Amino acid sequence: MSDKVLMKGNEAIAEAAIAAGCRHFFGYPITPQTEVAAYMSKRMPKIGGVYLQAESEVASINMVLGAGAAGVRVMTSTSSPGISLMSEGISYIAGSDVPCLIVNVERGGPGLGGIQPSQSDYFQATKATGHGDFHMLVFAPSTVQETVDLISDAFDLGDKYRMPTMILSDGLLGQMMEPVVLPEAKDPTDNKEWAVKGHQGKRAHNVVNSLYIDPKELEDLNIARFEKYKKIMETEQRAEEYLVDDADIVLVAFGASSRIAHSAVDMARKQGIKAGLIRPITLWPFPEKTIKKHIDHAKVFLSVEMNMGQMVEDVRLTVQDKKPVHFFGRTGGMVPTPKEVLEQIVKLNGGEC
Repeated sequence: MSDKVLMKGNEAIAEAAIAAGCRHFFGYPITPQTEVAAYMSKRMPKIGGVYLQAESEVASINMVLGAGAAGVRVMTSTSSPGISLMSEGISYIAGSDVPCLIVNVERGGPGLGGIQPSQSDYFQATKATGHGDFHMLVFAPSTVQETVDLISDAFDLGDKYRMPTMILSDGLLGQMMEPVVLPEAKDPTDNKEWAVKGHQGKRAHNVVNSLYIDPKELEDLNIARFEKYKKIMETEQRAEEYLVDDADIVLVAFGASSRIAHSAVDMARKQGIKAGLIRPITLWPFPEKTIKKHIDHAKVFLSVEMNMGQMVEDVRLTVQDKKPVHFFGRTGGMVPTPKEVLEQIVKLNGGEC
């Protein structure tokens, strides 16, 4: 196993992608993800890869579509407004059944907002990344090490299911430095039978396309795609449970917010309050199975987020009014403190410790 190295989250993303076999990167600078692109600009030429700073996010995501259609492992990274600009291209990628990795290091919004960390892109990532009927696999790491580990999984599952995948990070995780163990490098050679590439006349031409004039043909394709999504929802849900089995108050938090919620749970336990934490690792598919396991014994759920309330809607849909679901969040780039979350836990406990 490799030794631990101290790395900034954004740079670890880039190095992990290279280790996973990514040799093509297209992007455009925007805070707080610029280090991903800057790191790739240095590393890709040294390993025979391709780095290209496009003229815009619109251009970069369409370059990703072209490279992915050719069967290579390809990625882009950006921050919240950049994803908005990429949304049309992401829909084309999903409609073409092309795998790729998209990294969103979130910042405050809406609009240009601010450059501080936020989780206000949850809806965008899980429900409306672009027009039409489609999903992406969305992973939400909570540490730099987990970010590194999930990069390889995102590439592998994207190839397995032929779909775009997203790592939903934020300005906090992207800018912090933590010790990580980098994975062993994978062979970047890809052998995808569907890919659009040279075949020396040994097979029929492959076509990658998202335009279907016949509505029945498009309907059949969408129905087939959602059968695949159904399988993914059954098999790919991921979540971490912390002190949940006997918890009266169950917190649900992802990414950077889960680190704060984890500390608040520890503080509550020291005061004799039975609190626990469910941390979704996949935001799509949302880990309904894990939450449903604890509905009977939990008295109340609390969704902790860095936004005005987004994931809480999925928690409520999962709990289905069987228990109360509350929300606590900070927005605009403000990061909640463990003490603030503890205060919410104490209130839900009847104001008693």
